[in-house]
This record gives sequence, C-alpha cells and structure tokens, in this order.
Amino acid sequence: MKKIILSSGVAMLMLAGSAQAIEGGVQVGEHYTNLNLGLGTTTPGLSLSGNWMRSDHDGKVSGLGLGYNIEVGSVFLSPGVKAMYISPKDTKDGYAVAVGGGVQVPVTNMLGLYGEYYYSPDSFSSRIDSYQEASGGVSFSPISLLDVRVGYKYLAMDGKNGRKDNVLADGPYVGASLRF
Repeated sequence: MKKIILSSGVAMLMLAGSAQAIEGGVQVGEHYTNLNLGLGTTTPGLSLSGNWMRSDHDGKVSGLGLGYNIEVGSVFLSPGVKAMYISPKDTKDGYAVAVGGGVQVPVTNMLGLYGEYYYSPDSFSSRIDSYQEASGGVSFSPISLLDVRVGYKYLAMDGKNGRKDNVLADGPYVGASLRF
C-alpha cells in the first residue's frame, strides 16, 4: 500500500511538473557562490528546487526544497521545506531540515521585491545547533525568460557541543536566472 501511495505521489508531481517552467541561476557574493535549479518555482502549485552553495571560508551546503506556491492577488507566497547536506570547513558534516518560505511582491511589470527565510532548530539537524538562511532584495525582469536580482543574503550554522559557528554568507550579492 505504501508503494502505491508513494508511486502515485511521484507520478502526480511529475505530471504537475511537466507543465511548469524550469529555472536555473547563479548568485555571487563577496565570499560565496550559490547555484540553483528549480521546477515550478515561478508558477502557482508545487515546486521543487535544489541548490549548491560554496563559501570561500566556511564550507558548503547542498539542498533540495519542496514548496507550494500561492498567488494572493499580485503577491506570490511560497511556504516550503528544505533538506540540506552541510559540509562546514572546520567541523563534521551533517544535515538539516529547515522550514520557512518566501514572498515576491511586484512593484511594476519589470521590478519586484522579494524575501525568504528558512530555519532549522537543533531537533531537525545533525551535528549543528541551528541553521538559518535569509535573503531579500530587488528583482528586475527585462524579458520573461530573464530575472536579475540584487540583494542581501545571510546563511549561518551554529555549532553544537562547542564546535565552531560557520557563516557561509553575510553580505550583498548579484544574481541572474533563466527560465525555460
């Protein structure tokens, strides 16, 4: 029975995703680079996303996210959950499951504001005390296939049992993504 439910859920996600746009992008800050890929991240309904982030000083994070996008008037709300593999530079590798969401508010046809926040407490993580990720900024879409963003990103992991805290991102960034 569990196999039938699981395979039905996967099939529904694949069917829902077949009509969704694929998006890929990069964000570059002073001491970090973030690559991301998404399916259905710009349309209402289920979305799937993945990312890989590398800090010059504090390690790497790879993540897979599942969300549900809701359009309320012109505002786009995106509650979701992320599962991440964390590889800090000066401590042991671990994982975290973070809960959070994002919001996008259009200002004009080409300009918009966005923000997102995800948090994982000690009980949802391994080898870290907590994980938090926040970003926000301005987006510019000169054509429907291109989105350019300028913003601020903060991503930190608090060490557990006296281990070092790691801040992978804390500063402004510039990014771009393409939709297909």
